[in-house]
Amino acid sequence: MELKSLRKKYSRFVFEKYSWKISGKNLEVFFDFKIEPDIFFKPKLVIENTPKKTKDLENLIFHLGLIEIPTYWKATCSPEIIVRAGFLDKEQISWWKSLILKGMGQFFYENRIDWRPESFLKIKCESDKKYKTVNKELKKRYLVPFSGGRDSIVTIELLKKKTALFLVNPNKLIKKTAKTTGVKNQIVVKRIMDKKLLGLNKKGYLNGHTPFTALLSFLSVFCAVLFDYKNIVFSNEKSANEGNVKYLGKTINHQWAKSSEFEKMFKRYCKKYLAKNIDYSSFLRKYSELEISKMLTRYPKYFPVFSSCNAGMKTRAKPVRWCLNCPKCLFVYLTLYPFLNKRQLFLIFGKDIFQNKKLLPIMKSLIEKGRTKPFECVGTKKESLIALKLSLKKDEKAKMPYILTKMKKMI
Repeated sequence: MELKSLRKKYSRFVFEKYSWKISGKNLEVFFDFKIEPDIFFKPKLVIENTPKKTKDLENLIFHLGLIEIPTYWKATCSPEIIVRAGFLDKEQISWWKSLILKGMGQFFYENRIDWRPESFLKIKCESDKKYKTVNKELKKRYLVPFSGGRDSIVTIELLKKKTALFLVNPNKLIKKTAKTTGVKNQIVVKRIMDKKLLGLNKKGYLNGHTPFTALLSFLSVFCAVLFDYKNIVFSNEKSANEGNVKYLGKTINHQWAKSSEFEKMFKRYCKKYLAKNIDYSSFLRKYSELEISKMLTRYPKYFPVFSSCNAGMKTRAKPVRWCLNCPKCLFVYLTLYPFLNKRQLFLIFGKDIFQNKKLLPIMKSLIEKGRTKPFECVGTKKESLIALKLSLKKDEKAKMPYILTKMKKMI
């Protein structure tokens, strides 16, 4: 559907209210969104095995609603976002506008949207209901968002002491990897999206990438306060700072919500508006993806279970560890190849991905300047090139697989 007609018909997105209740052992949170005149959403969060003491939640739940907005607003890109569920000052409004415009960069690029006019987005607050920033002391232990991939595995293995895994919508494969860590404390959240959004997508309303790590950041703060954890430890690496492509004078970065820019931006906001005593950081920020892959090889117990393939994990019927056809699968294989033997690689992937001729264009896009880097959580072009050279050196006296043979002639 055309952006202009959508914005004209659906001029206002409204965050009406939120509500929450204790249901058995769980805490359930509901949000009420409206795209005027006639589209309504009510997404839900379920925090499992919630502690009996549930104080200081209102402000944090309000913010969970705010960070859900991009997921539903994107369907129409309404010119105005109206907040009625709680109060935002001028600094907060500016912060949230910046988050949306920067975090939705890939969405704007893929839908050919020009976000630059001042009139593109206005955020207004129509509530005087103010909440206090949480100021209570928290236990000095660590909450680690865990996806079952290389990064979070390395963080857990290096940290280990006084940790809990933070899991959002974990499937059987992720749960199996979580069990392999040996960490018994696990905080599980179910994020239940409103199915009406999927219906709109099928009808041709706008769709695309949203800053999911930003949502995880707000959700992790909520759970850290709720379950009494002072330290939130993400596993974002320095490679996340590199963008994918230039669009309308701006660098579009698929991993912007994992970048140092967002981390600094969120830490300041958290201290002032969420919870003063939370320490939020990225444990692997000083490392590259290639270095993290090398560190992973110290922990062979994960070889049969871990996965870093987003495409495979999103398979609805039956999630698979590796789809073996996407940029992420190829990149992870490329960064592990120099450090593992064929038996170990087969244990992880089940086949030699370098023999897949269809992946050659993707390999070029990971390395060659001037090509758009794949919109996936992959490393910088420089480190992909280093990984390729290490792989070629490893096989210089052996018969090389198809992709290495082709790439050897090009570099």
